[in-house]
Amino acid sequence: MQKRTLLDGQKFQITIKRLCHQLIENHNDFSNTVLIGIQPRGSYFADRVKHELLQVLKKSTIQKGNLDITFFRDDFRRKDGLVSASSNTIDFIIEGKNVVLIDDVLWTGRTIRAAMDALLAYGRPAKVELMVLIDRRFSRQLPIEPNYIGHQVDSLNSQMVRVSWKETEGEDKVILISESNK
Repeated sequence: MQKRTLLDGQKFQITIKRLCHQLIENHNDFSNTVLIGIQPRGSYFADRVKHELLQVLKKSTIQKGNLDITFFRDDFRRKDGLVSASSNTIDFIIEGKNVVLIDDVLWTGRTIRAAMDALLAYGRPAKVELMVLIDRRFSRQLPIEPNYIGHQVDSLNSQMVRVSWKETEGEDKVILISESNK
């Protein structure tokens, strides 16, 4: 197995800061904008984005929630065994708001489609944007494109992108994993 590091250390942090500044350019004071992290891995990214925005804007509140999409996925019935869902932590209505959906890796687009379906339970947003840390851009099965991209990678379907977060794995790192040719 071959591993190639795409982001780590300071470059990882700079990428998040850059994305936050792009959000500030487009959403100004966040009075009509909410952040929604797609569980499980997008929640860590959304927490980081919110923390950085609060540091830059010196503002006391930015609305952020976590969205579970388990039962909105088109493949949840195909899994062996019982499927367990996480809880949604969205304690606000998104009706008429600008929503920024946040996930760590965009691959086929099916997760984002499920998130958009699940999001409608909280109201009809004025606009939905997508922020991803990693965009595997040539693997899309649905016509979904991110508005904010941390890093783009051209990868094969046989390869895997793994994002490690300091909160769970002890370090911030993105690696591309390839099977070795024997």
